[in-house]
Amino acid sequence: MARFFIDGGTRLSGEVRISGAKNSALPIIAAALLTDKKVVLKNIPDVYDVRTMIQLVEHLGASTHFKRNVLIIHASRLKRLEAPYDIVSRMRASYYVLGALLARAKKAVVAMPGGCAIGPRPVDMHIRGLNALGAKIEISRGCINADGRNLVGRKVDLQGPKGTSVGATINVMLAASGAAGTTVISPAAVEPEVLDVADFLKTLGVEVSGHGSHRITIKGGNVFREGASYTIIPDRIEAGTFAVAAAITRGRVLIKSALSEHLTSVLEKLIEIGVKVTFKDEGIVINGRGSKRATNIFVAPYPGFPTDMQAQFMALLATVPGTSTIKESIFENRFIQAVELMRMGADITIEGDTAVINGTPTLSGTDLMASDLRASSALVLAGLAARGKTVVSRIYHLDRGYERFEVKLRRLGAKIKRGR
Repeated sequence: MARFFIDGGTRLSGEVRISGAKNSALPIIAAALLTDKKVVLKNIPDVYDVRTMIQLVEHLGASTHFKRNVLIIHASRLKRLEAPYDIVSRMRASYYVLGALLARAKKAVVAMPGGCAIGPRPVDMHIRGLNALGAKIEISRGCINADGRNLVGRKVDLQGPKGTSVGATINVMLAASGAAGTTVISPAAVEPEVLDVADFLKTLGVEVSGHGSHRITIKGGNVFREGASYTIIPDRIEAGTFAVAAAITRGRVLIKSALSEHLTSVLEKLIEIGVKVTFKDEGIVINGRGSKRATNIFVAPYPGFPTDMQAQFMALLATVPGTSTIKESIFENRFIQAVELMRMGADITIEGDTAVINGTPTLSGTDLMASDLRASSALVLAGLAARGKTVVSRIYHLDRGYERFEVKLRRLGAKIKRGR
């Protein structure tokens, strides 16, 4: 099993280029199944989840070629309409083929999804949205069996107990692309990845409007043009992770190709803590030197503070003087990294959905066990700042969403290597 070996205490310095957004790439790869023409996708990150999604669309009958972050997909004919458990169990985002298959083939069988162990993420809202379009869905033997022969554009309400759902919004968008008539999704998620999917659908000829607001309108039907070429947006979570890496090591890093408008809440918190943030034509400069102060974070759907950045900030706040709090309002089990951080000397108390963090002068390197994708990155960041040696095991979690993470860190001066 691969591990990271880290010698902590080095200030990061230099520049890093951010890869394409994993959470855009996955649904857009699924959306390429909508057309029987060739699709060229650029800036696709070479991460494990992307490789899994490529394997899934190949299983369904698409031919693919992936090299140097360019992915060519040609689903001229779908050979299968079933997404099997052995693939879907590795990655929750596999369920995006559900909406795409309903639009293209009017039928789909998709195993119930897997993913990180960060709390229950039911597919109820996906099913409710697809039912609203006229799909008939049954769950049997761990699979979602869907019949989309009667898909019709309608009003789709995706309001859930914790707001709307990014995944459900995207799945309904994909299905609505093949539904007769006009679909209105309200409330819709407004995350940048939702906008990215909508913009890709427009390159296929789908009439989409309102994306970026909580009301998305799609005029469906088989209107797909002669193929498409599209460039994925930069990954805002990777950009945020490297911003925290600069802050926690008290270093100075230029983050290139990141879109600052996608990082507003993250950058605002860094500034509040005492990190210097400078915007330049070539990117965002994060300067972590100087005194720091505690803060309070409330995790919320976009444009609020992202749940995918909560773990990294917990590691950072563990090194900031004073008492900070993080309230997690989206996932129930997303403080798993706290136990490992406490093994490094962090002073963290979990009180229900709130973590109380008393900053300590130094963390101590030790052996750590990663539990999910973002927790993995948080432990690596803590190891970079800690005194002594840190070993992070089960880094396959991290490989799901970060492209050449340790390589990029080494270029910034980090003493980190991969081994067994």
